[in-house]
Amino acid sequence: MITSPHNAQLKTIRRLQRKRERERAGLVVAEGEDLVAAAAAAGFEPEVLLRADVDVEPALLDGVSALGSGTRVVGVYHRRWSEPGGELSVYLHGVRDPGNVGTVIRCAHALCDGPVILGPGCADPWSPKAVRASMGAAFARPPARAPIEEIGGSLLALDQCAERELGEVELGGPVVLCLGSEREGLPDELLERAAARARIGVRPDGPESINVAMAAAIALHVTRTRMADRA
Repeated sequence: MITSPHNAQLKTIRRLQRKRERERAGLVVAEGEDLVAAAAAAGFEPEVLLRADVDVEPALLDGVSALGSGTRVVGVYHRRWSEPGGELSVYLHGVRDPGNVGTVIRCAHALCDGPVILGPGCADPWSPKAVRASMGAAFARPPARAPIEEIGGSLLALDQCAERELGEVELGGPVVLCLGSEREGLPDELLERAAARARIGVRPDGPESINVAMAAAIALHVTRTRMADRA
């Protein structure tokens, strides 16, 4: 059992809280029984697996945890990346909050057959916060990385200034739903490249915008339903 805070495995877990170290090593940390189980179910083999009271003293494991409440198990895995594809997928541009990125990955895993594709300015999907927000979906369907120019299919840009609502758009598959950050939206060059632009219809007296993860869930459900109706 590990009894020293200077143990090499504990040091590795501490280092991987930093994005630069995750990029350098190609590793990701999963904390908690649910995430470790999700990684195992997706076929990820741990490089490190530490369980409180079995492999390490609980206080030492809490000391390397990114969770405020500590944890009972921590796993370290080689991260994976998917290739763009599927009849329905998501492209994110400039979504900097890792919680939003992880939640969109979870929504996409539930509602479409393609991965979340990360464009410029997005948060690290393998950060601890993003992995937790994905609830294990990052392991079940890893995200992809690709410039918009290399993505096939019809681009459907979510744009709050668009004339049409999502339910009014007709596109043949594959469809890539494109979303930007709540504040900045999508860049002009992507809007010009899109096959269609659409907005989520909201109440006239409602807020000007909604959280990008919420918007993704709504837009995926509407688009998936429209595609199913045409099939």
